[in-house]
Amino acid sequence: MNTTDLPASTRGPLDHNVRGQIVDAATAHFRLYGYEKTTVSDLARAIGFSKAYIYKFFDSKRAIGERICASCLDEIVSNVRVALDDATGAPDKLRSMFSVAIASSLRLFFEDRKLFDLAASAAIEHWDAVQAYEQRLLDMLREIVLLGREAGDFESDTDLDQTVADIKLILHPYLHPLLLQHRLDHAADAGSGLAELILRSLKR
Repeated sequence: MNTTDLPASTRGPLDHNVRGQIVDAATAHFRLYGYEKTTVSDLARAIGFSKAYIYKFFDSKRAIGERICASCLDEIVSNVRVALDDATGAPDKLRSMFSVAIASSLRLFFEDRKLFDLAASAAIEHWDAVQAYEQRLLDMLREIVLLGREAGDFESDTDLDQTVADIKLILHPYLHPLLLQHRLDHAADAGSGLAELILRSLKR
């Protein structure tokens, strides 16, 4: 198959479908054998495509991993966003963000152990998907702090950027797979305690 031989109107949807096939097959393969032990040749054999054909859609194994990683991290962000929309007031939104973000991270990173090394590689190598994810969390934290300041729930003397960065720093060990693996025994209960600690420091 050669996608360049197809009309442009057909090529777009076909490209999307093939990319989806590659990502689905790669996810299944990573779950069985792990990200580090899988090569593009392994994926080509599993899908039934040539390695050269896969390279028409992804320029490396990392690019495929990025797509899978972005999808997983999008799920965490979506879970947090739903929780924030359901919560009323900045204090409850902060509590919800901590508890849901940590619970979602535990589920995605550790219920499927073979995908752990994908998450670890993404975190160690600072993949674009990870940086975009962290920025989205930072933006949500900023929304919460601003809402709390506008409502008079939080003090507003401290620099906003510094406050948001400090909160993210406290949350970070419970979202980073390599750090979170050392906190599995108490991570599920840590969110509420950390949120309350932060809320006490934010009071006017």
